[in-house]
Formats: sequence, C-alpha cells, structure tokens
Amino acid sequence: MDAKQENNQHNTVVAVYPGSFDPVTNGHLDIIHRAAKVFDKLVVAVLNNTSKNPLFSVEERVELLRQVTADLPNVEIDSFRDLLINYMRQKNAHLIVRGLRAVSDFEYELQMASTNRKLSEEIETFFMTSTPKYSYLSSSIVKEVARFHGPVADLVPPEVERALLEKYASR
Repeated sequence: MDAKQENNQHNTVVAVYPGSFDPVTNGHLDIIHRAAKVFDKLVVAVLNNTSKNPLFSVEERVELLRQVTADLPNVEIDSFRDLLINYMRQKNAHLIVRGLRAVSDFEYELQMASTNRKLSEEIETFFMTSTPKYSYLSSSIVKEVARFHGPVADLVPPEVERALLEKYASR
C-alpha cells in the first residue's frame, strides 16, 4: 500500500450502527440509507445479545441485512457479542449511529451515549431522527403483527416479510 492509499484509509470516516435488528424494519433501512450518504463506511453490527430470546438467529439477521443493503457499496454487515466500545476499536471506528423515533427513546439513548463516551473519550454518538412515517415502527411491533398473520408489507422489506411468514407458518 502506498502512502496516498494509507493516508486515504486513515481519513475514512467509519461509523457503526449497532442493534438487534430482529428483524430489520423499513425504519432501520431508512437510517441505514441516510447514514450511508453521510459516512464513508457504515458498519451495521448485529448485537448477539444472549439475554434476549430473538425470533431470528444472528446469522439470519446478518443475511437479511445483507440482502436488503446489497445496493449500498459502502455498507458492511457484521455481528458482535462484546462491549460496543471494544467492537468499535476492532473496526477502527469512532462514530456510533443511533436512530431516535420519539422523545421516549432519547433518555435511554442519552444514557448509552454517555456511558460509551465515559468508556472511550474518542467515541461520538450521531443521532438520526426517524422519518416521521416510521416514528412508531419497531421490530417488536412488526413481530406482534406478523405473529397474528397481520400485514407487514409496509413495515419491512419484502425479503423480511417472506422470512417472517416462514417463521410464523411453522409456529
């Protein structure tokens, strides 16, 4: 790698958008598309939270995210099970992307941002507000609607709708 390539690599702004994405919704996808326009590289990182009982495995969530972001060349899909700050160091990233749907999200997100900042002063959190048409949308709501065979086509990408139908057909 020559000096110019190395210098460009050091100037690349890498942001991480962490979450459980169980499943990815149109609201998540809206944040991903918008953040991909702002940062040189966006890593969408699926949290492997062992304390939760997810509908989709980490591998399934990663694969669904890969499918729905295939058109975004600067988006990488990954997973992690460590502290976010440790993962950020592995990725040489200094920015966390978080979506805010409503005022009710802010208190929790502020706590998390402050904790991350306390753990690592070089980490900044970049808040993006939801597009109004997705401000009510959450993965929990999607799962609840899908579980009772309600329509989710306006809530999730088609790939996710198919995966939800398959999951709940077998239950």
